[in-house]
Amino acid sequence: MSLHVFLYGGRVSATLAPAPVPLAPHPAPRRRTRVLALPEARWALAATVAYLLGLASDLAGLPPVAHGGLYAVAYACGGWEPALEGLRALREKTLDVDLLMIVAALGAAAIGQVLDGALLIVIFATSGALEALATARTADSVRGLLDLAPATATRLTADGEERVPTARLAVGDVLLIRPGERIGADGSVLDGVSEADQASITGEPLPVVKRPGDEVFAGTLNGTGALRVRVERDPAETVIARIVSLVEEASRTKAPTQLFIEKVEQRYAVGVVAATLAVFAVPLAFGENLTDALLRAMTFMIVASPCAVVLATMPPLLSAIANAGRHGVLVKSAVAMERLGEVDTAALDKTGTLTEGAPEVTGVTPLPGSGLGPDALLALAAAAEHPSEHPLARAIVAAARAKGLRLAPAEDFTATPGRGVEALVDGHRVTVGRGEGEGEGGTVVDVSRDGKAVGTLTLTDRLRADAPHATAALTALTTAPPVLLTGDTAHAAARVAEATGIADVRARLLPQDKVTAVRELQQAGRRVLFVGDGVNDAPALAAAHSGIALGRAGSDLALETADAVVVRDELTAVPALVRLSRTARRLVVQNLVLAGVFITGLVLWDLIGHLPLPLGVAGHEGSTVLVGLNGLRLLRESAWSRG
Repeated sequence: MSLHVFLYGGRVSATLAPAPVPLAPHPAPRRRTRVLALPEARWALAATVAYLLGLASDLAGLPPVAHGGLYAVAYACGGWEPALEGLRALREKTLDVDLLMIVAALGAAAIGQVLDGALLIVIFATSGALEALATARTADSVRGLLDLAPATATRLTADGEERVPTARLAVGDVLLIRPGERIGADGSVLDGVSEADQASITGEPLPVVKRPGDEVFAGTLNGTGALRVRVERDPAETVIARIVSLVEEASRTKAPTQLFIEKVEQRYAVGVVAATLAVFAVPLAFGENLTDALLRAMTFMIVASPCAVVLATMPPLLSAIANAGRHGVLVKSAVAMERLGEVDTAALDKTGTLTEGAPEVTGVTPLPGSGLGPDALLALAAAAEHPSEHPLARAIVAAARAKGLRLAPAEDFTATPGRGVEALVDGHRVTVGRGEGEGEGGTVVDVSRDGKAVGTLTLTDRLRADAPHATAALTALTTAPPVLLTGDTAHAAARVAEATGIADVRARLLPQDKVTAVRELQQAGRRVLFVGDGVNDAPALAAAHSGIALGRAGSDLALETADAVVVRDELTAVPALVRLSRTARRLVVQNLVLAGVFITGLVLWDLIGHLPLPLGVAGHEGSTVLVGLNGLRLLRESAWSRG
């Protein structure tokens, strides 16, 4: 699916159209919409060309029919669409600012100011084209978020295998998932044993063993074994379908500020019409000629119209959503983007959030009587694990290499998914496998030589390299120290808290306990941002003032409850997103002030002095374009990291 978003005359609309979804590990490079690909731009160009030709023929002294016909073309090309939209709104008993502009242009033409009316139409159409182009570029930026799931899957049939698009899968289909492949659908394992990296779904830091009967999730990565999986969920309910829905919703929703403006807009527009009639009737009653009174009234209608005010809110928020999307963050709505800038306290999960979900060796314990020291035990285990591609094996080998230990060659290597490895090392049968217990907040691996246990290794979840920087940035942004909320042991939580500079640590929390902690903070007057990574964090994500879910695939519950999803799994995106939201909120305020100053100044000029119609048109439409472009500044890449 592809998303097309257009802003025109202060309204937001969004449509979805079919488009191919390529297989890519990260969002695909942005495709920039060409100007003339937009109908608004083509009509605005036609109106501008007709207007310039009409002006040239007028200045050259050609017959009135020549330049009059060209001005008529300019009116038609630039005005037909806003006129149609205005009439549709009028049928629904609402007064649209588009209709005010068209009425003002036609009124100017009726009193002989054809040139000025055509200028109004051209500038108004150009303004709409610029807004459409900018928001189409926003859609280009967001479109890359759809590249999250495998494009195809291997389906097993009575005749063998066939490669089919994942969108064509149906409940009951049987898939073959080869080692290293990304799983294409939610389902259950029928046959085979392997591990699945599903940290972004459940928050588990290590790959999970999958056996017949176990559930697997679309978008997760299969390990070293082959699996046959029965599809249990329709493709329309998978992660990619949810994200398409969320992107559409993000463009359709309106922030509270925008809703307030639109509520006031209708009454204001009626007031503008009433005031325009008064501006026309009162001077006329005191002897002013009809042409001058009507011209002043038309000018008043133009400069008093709230186009710039209407455009003050949504362009900054939609641009911020697009900018975040280019950096791998999906913000669900304009409401969510506005609320993210209000947070003043951050609460973070540990596993998969502050940690990577990738293990590292933190303890080597030889057993008494084994005759091995810590380095010898580590070298023995690493030699046996060296041929394996399992994450635990890679961590053990990496630890041995970091110490510069010599690894003897492994012979007769065998690996059993979910149980461990066995190999012949220096003439000894060495077995390395996951133990039954947990130690020091990590995973225990047992090492045996010739059938006799010789020691254990402890592996713990590796701290994210950017975790200290991210927590420091959140502290600086919120002016309050972050809180660590985790279901892990107090020892494991303290280790991570010390490394990230978090003083408030709450461990051994069940999901409902995290909700209680978040609510306690909010009852104390804090606006809490909760950052988690999966199903177990969903209740806290929903309870917080704002919630951000980490994880490339993202669980259904995380996508449903979080205000934003960090698709690329980068923790530094969290403070960057808060900064971006605050920048967007500042731009909204700037736009409202700018629009108010322009409208007030032009109205007073028209009422007290004599504001020429062309200058009023230029001032009104110029302020509208200026406000729109100011809001769209956040489309720039630099806006992501700007403080």
